[in-house]
Amino acid sequence: MLTLQDCVDMCDFTEDEIMAFAEHEHVPEIIATELAEYLIHTPEGVPVLRRYIMEDIAIAKEDNNWEHVEKLEMVLKHFIAKHPELTK
Repeated sequence: MLTLQDCVDMCDFTEDEIMAFAEHEHVPEIIATELAEYLIHTPEGVPVLRRYIMEDIAIAKEDNNWEHVEKLEMVLKHFIAKHPELTK
């Protein structure tokens, strides 16, 4: 049986990115891993996944959860660094 860590190790995402996707989609982390891995290989996948993180940042700001905002901003920074096509 595969563990969550096994799945994270086989995909193109960090554990923090997977947690952000799971939070946004309100699904277990293992499902978020599958969803994100599928999306990343579609033409609209990278912008969609970036938007998910940005929406979570906005929600955390509305909730005044600044620690979570900080963490999500680091996740976004890392995601954008891995996907330079976002800046084109």
